[in-house]
Amino acid sequence: MNVALLAVAVVALLTAAVARRLNWSAPLLLVLVGLAGSQIPGLPDTALDPDLVLYAVLPPLLYSAALDSSSPAMRRNARPIALLAIGLPLATTAVVGLVAYLVIPQFPLAAALVLGAVVAPPDAVSASAIGRRLGLPRRIMTLLGGESLLNDATALTAYRVALAAAIGTGVTLLEGVRTFLGAAIGGTLIGFAVGVVVAVIRSRLSDPVMESGIGLIVPFVAYLTAEEVHSSGVIAVVVAGLYLGQRSTSAGYATRLQDTAVWKAVDVVLESFVFLLIGLQLPGVVRALHDRSAIEVVGASAAVLATVILVRVVWVYPAAYLPRMMSARIREREPAPSLRAVFVLAWSGMRGVVSLAAAFAIPLTVNSGAPFPGRDMILFITFVVVVGTLLLHGLTLPWLITRLGVDNSEERRRDAVTLAAAQDKAARAATEVLDQLVADTDGDPAAVRQRAAEILRAWSEHRANAAWERLGRSDAELGESPSAAFRALRLQMLETERGVFIAERDTGRIDDDVLRQVLRELDLEEATLNRE
Repeated sequence: MNVALLAVAVVALLTAAVARRLNWSAPLLLVLVGLAGSQIPGLPDTALDPDLVLYAVLPPLLYSAALDSSSPAMRRNARPIALLAIGLPLATTAVVGLVAYLVIPQFPLAAALVLGAVVAPPDAVSASAIGRRLGLPRRIMTLLGGESLLNDATALTAYRVALAAAIGTGVTLLEGVRTFLGAAIGGTLIGFAVGVVVAVIRSRLSDPVMESGIGLIVPFVAYLTAEEVHSSGVIAVVVAGLYLGQRSTSAGYATRLQDTAVWKAVDVVLESFVFLLIGLQLPGVVRALHDRSAIEVVGASAAVLATVILVRVVWVYPAAYLPRMMSARIREREPAPSLRAVFVLAWSGMRGVVSLAAAFAIPLTVNSGAPFPGRDMILFITFVVVVGTLLLHGLTLPWLITRLGVDNSEERRRDAVTLAAAQDKAARAATEVLDQLVADTDGDPAAVRQRAAEILRAWSEHRANAAWERLGRSDAELGESPSAAFRALRLQMLETERGVFIAERDTGRIDDDVLRQVLRELDLEEATLNRE
């Protein structure tokens, strides 16, 4: 099994590399390759291990996404995110459960609700990748990202409640609400505590490698700690990631650059692995059907797939417009979303590996020892919903976005204006710092300009002269070389510029995405200055 998983990881990375080279959708290609590979005779079984997904794959993916998310943007969009991440999974659970109960013969309502909870949470990896490539507006990306960070917690909590009822453990509606609130509050507190402790520890280090190493274990610590006390591990990871992501501005440049590279690599490996693994599950879920009739299986699968898609469309439009109709404050504060943008959001409901992991985690028997009712159908229908939404939405969403003209061109123009203003302010602040640093005691402006010019001219010869400056001589003998003087002054200027940009973000004049872009440029320049 270990060799099989390693082979899956290798093939997944190679397939993802091809997709990136050809600018294709990597998740779609990986699923198709997995489906094709599952039909090759003699391949070892690669059945999905729920614990592998829920404890080893999900936490780092959630944490990485949270690090890149904007807490201020999520707070500004708290209402629509909550409607998508909490209201929509619960509605999907209820409606899909009712449909499955009606269309599948001898299917208990509790088991049908388990199926509803399993297929409730969308996986925004594919939609986000398409959106970034085609330039979706930032608000849509924020809503998709916020939904994907939190909807797993809602769906998995609903899944636990429905599963408890299905296996014979009595659960009332009040107990279900109490379970949900307890999991959410506990996960939030644990995630915040983990974030604070890690931030304090990392602030006392000056070793980027160690700081990144600590960051790699944060999602697992947060997730396992929360799950051990029956709280939401998903929420704990998300809260820790959001907290540490916002505090990344206080880290060193090397830590930020290294963290970005590390988590991008982690994302590529894990996302490629899970999407290929989805396609490889076909033989296992088909074998589980036993003696079910083809008409029953196809009919139930089509009904649930259509319900999953329609529930999202029907939910998203009222969620986008009803609050505006009911509140003048919302109308004053937020521009009305366009019908085209809302439809793109409604059509971004691809399901992913979390749904399959939850389905495979369903026990084989209930408390009485009898087989779990309809487990084979739940597995197959979940597989159909996951693959069906990935292919249907994934293949049509790029065309739809282009056809409807939903892009961020206006947003890019606004970003350019606000960034230019922030850069002007940062440049003026940095120039003032430079003037103070190189000014003579008598404050002679001519001397200031002459000294700055000398340093800048010396920097152009730095690469050629650096080795000669140090050859056979100690730092004490060398004193401060012209290039060292320039480096010290420029580092001070960079620190000032960085502070201005962070302040502009904190006051809401520029967005977190713009800040991250600017900080990366400043960090790269600082890395160049400190390369020796």
